[in-house]
Amino acid sequence: MRPSRTARDYMSTKLVTFAPETDIHRAMKVLLEKRLSGAPVLDERGQLIGVLSKKDCFKVVFNATYHKEWGGRVSDYMRRDVETIDADTDIVEVAQIFLNGPYRRFPVMSGNRLVGQISRHDVLRALDDLW
Repeated sequence: MRPSRTARDYMSTKLVTFAPETDIHRAMKVLLEKRLSGAPVLDERGQLIGVLSKKDCFKVVFNATYHKEWGGRVSDYMRRDVETIDADTDIVEVAQIFLNGPYRRFPVMSGNRLVGQISRHDVLRALDDLW
C-alpha cells in the first residue's frame, strides 16, 4: 500500500502575492514576468481575500477599450469568491478537484491561514511520484 500524500506535500510555499491596493498594471507585469497564471491577494493581516488571474486582467483591457478607463487597483479586478484546498486533502482528491473544475491553481489553507498554492503541475508531479 502506498503512503497517503496530501496537498501539503506538493504545494508551493514561496508565493507571489498582491495587496488589494497594488496597481493593476504592476500586478499584470509581475504575472507576465514570473509566468504565473494568477496569485493570491492578501489583506494587511495576511488573510486571503481574493485571487488575481491573467483572465481577470482581461477586464483591464475591456475597460480601456469600451469605457476609456485604463488602470485601477488589484481589488477592482480580483475574484473574491475564492475556492481553496485544505492542506491535508489527499492528493488524489486534489486531482479530482482539478479534473472537475476550470482552475489551474488553488490557494492551500491550514485553518484560516494561506500556507501555499497547488497547481495542476504539482499534482501531476505527485501522481508520477506515487505511481
